[in-house]
Amino acid sequence: MPGRRPSPQDATGGGQVLLPQFDPPVGAPEAAPLRPGPSAAAPAAPPVLWRHLRSNREAELGGHRIGYELQRARRRSIGFVVGREGLCVRAPRWVGQGEIDQALQSKAGWILRKLADQQARQDRLAAARVDWRDGAVLPYLGRDLCLRLAPQDGAMRLVEGADGCRELYVGLPQDADAQRLREAVQGWLQGQALALFEQRCARFAMAMGVTQRLRRLRLSSARTRWGSASSDGTVRLNWRLIHLALPTIDYVVAHELAHLREMNHGPAFWEVLRAVMPDYEQRRGGLRDGQVPVFD
Repeated sequence: MPGRRPSPQDATGGGQVLLPQFDPPVGAPEAAPLRPGPSAAAPAAPPVLWRHLRSNREAELGGHRIGYELQRARRRSIGFVVGREGLCVRAPRWVGQGEIDQALQSKAGWILRKLADQQARQDRLAAARVDWRDGAVLPYLGRDLCLRLAPQDGAMRLVEGADGCRELYVGLPQDADAQRLREAVQGWLQGQALALFEQRCARFAMAMGVTQRLRRLRLSSARTRWGSASSDGTVRLNWRLIHLALPTIDYVVAHELAHLREMNHGPAFWEVLRAVMPDYEQRRGGLRDGQVPVFD
């Protein structure tokens, strides 16, 4: 018959568990009455470690308090989503809070790992965000590049600093706003990237025997791809590669040029790449380890 959905308590019968009662042996002394001791303070609740921006519930998972958003939805099961805003729990309208709590505990390890991953990602983005001002530092070809506002220069000038840090003198006044400085530096970096990519493409195209197949080289601003190659001979390379060290840039260049011979990632493709770059696997690690600043 229709009714409420059975709960985990129903499966156990829902009754009380009674402990056996024993009378004391005849002649045994009566137990002394228990004296009330000092009241123990209730343990303090752990601080909230992660809280959703629209938090309306809390749960303690693995010793951490989590503030999460509970959404009621037309669905058949409880779902969990961990995003930039935090943990969101979506549950059917007929599911009680007790069952939601049980589901949270069963997924506690996964939830905590995903929240930690999100926090680490936000920390990396915050560390990579550039404070556009005189003295700001960003990576250039795998090394620090320090920005210097130099209105007397009237142009961009790259020099080697006394402490080994490269310095880019930007021909802008000291009171130039952040947007103006960012646009000037980004334009210079893109110009440097195009000139370098043309040089590296010419070198590796000759080594691979694809000089005639390389028709066009374009800069890309893609958010998720370092490069691409099409069958018409167009190669696109992300200008943000200019932040990484040259061995890593060369890996991406050679990788895309290898596609002009093998438009796939089969064994033959990797053999083409290995022939000109035996250590390509080591170089590829720089794409993961290199720091790319956030310009927005």
